[in-house]
Amino acid sequence: MDNASTARPDPRRTLLLFDFDWDSEGFARHAATHAFSRAGFDLFSFPSNLRLAGFSLESFVDGLARQAGRRGWQAVISHHEQFGALAAALLAERMGWPGTAPEAVLACQHKLHARQVLAEVCPEANVAFGPIDARYGGPIPDGLPYPLFAKPVKAAFSVLARRVASHAELHAHTRFGRGERWVIERLVEPFERIARRRLPAAGSAHRLMWEAPAAAAQFNLDGYVWNGAAHAVGVVDSIMYPGTQAFMRFDYPSRLPAAVQARALDVAARFLAAVGFRHGLFNMEFFHDAASDRLTVIEFNPRLASQLADLYRRVDGTDLYAMALALAHGEDPATAARLAPTAGAASSFVFRHFSSSTVAVMPDGRRRQQFAAAYPDAFLLTFPKAGKSLARDYKWLGSHRYAVMHLGGRDEHDLEQRCRAASALLGWPAPYAAPGLADSDMPWYAPQPAIAGANP
Repeated sequence: MDNASTARPDPRRTLLLFDFDWDSEGFARHAATHAFSRAGFDLFSFPSNLRLAGFSLESFVDGLARQAGRRGWQAVISHHEQFGALAAALLAERMGWPGTAPEAVLACQHKLHARQVLAEVCPEANVAFGPIDARYGGPIPDGLPYPLFAKPVKAAFSVLARRVASHAELHAHTRFGRGERWVIERLVEPFERIARRRLPAAGSAHRLMWEAPAAAAQFNLDGYVWNGAAHAVGVVDSIMYPGTQAFMRFDYPSRLPAAVQARALDVAARFLAAVGFRHGLFNMEFFHDAASDRLTVIEFNPRLASQLADLYRRVDGTDLYAMALALAHGEDPATAARLAPTAGAASSFVFRHFSSSTVAVMPDGRRRQQFAAAYPDAFLLTFPKAGKSLARDYKWLGSHRYAVMHLGGRDEHDLEQRCRAASALLGWPAPYAAPGLADSDMPWYAPQPAIAGANP
């Protein structure tokens, strides 16, 4: 027998940066055909987050480039917003591998610059906006158009993004202790150093900006760019806890009309072309007001929205991790193998508390075993926090996300019933708001603490 013909082909050697949670699970399914190496650290857990002290994207990428030849890496991927996507773009450029242009990543992640680009190429999908000319913790200037939505020019996970109604409220929201400022500045500074050199026209990322607040349904357009052409994968509906800005769940398939989804892709194609995004996965968050039929962009993410990828796999059989691997190795992602769908509807359910006096009780080993046996198709992540870390969540986010659960169902009704039963088994209230009930009638609801009183 010819050994050469029966031997398994050498696995592709791919470097994954800041590969956690959904990404770890998604790439694990491809371990038979890819040899993965990993680099990066968890920004929000101790002691790995001590690496924030003195962290430099340039030094991080330099070190990886020195290893690349010896390790036999052929490609790099990261879906990590804070550091990974930019680090992957810089390393791919250095090594001559397929990847997103670093300037395109910078342009998407610098939220003020992205608004300025939108104003030029898609003004109909933009909102009123402007800089807040104050560094973190500095005096808030007068004359801002309240109410407004304040957010950092560079951030992730909606940190510090909040609707504020007055100068006093914005002032209270931006008062930080020494430890908070240390974290904020070190999350932004690695990006700032690259942006000063590669996208100087954008200005400093060490500041906040304002946007006109919107009151409309929110959606995610997920897609990819191949040879400069933008393609849609799908649209996911973002459902909020009533009366809050906090995500309650993400539903697929979307209820948004196909014509509006096509308009969203057109906006994405124009913006991405303007910033030089010619290769890679992207996610566009946007509002659509059904009454006025107006579509407005929230922001662009120059990466896969990892939390949503599993929904497409369940309902359509679309494996976005296979597509990411194809793109990283210079192949058309449309040729990536599809899987058999397992559900007619799927959701990513987000469990939250809104009061710092409420402690999330994690399921013990017995409950977890019962849950796994009853719902073998479920994917569950828990995020227990305590002390200063928990207090920081309430100040920066207004709530504490203590778990995320993915489930599928035959249809929307079956999915809701499965979610309610699974949540009860875990000992948590299901993330559904019953029609006709006020927020105060819901078991998860508690008034959010005053901003000034939420400081750690």
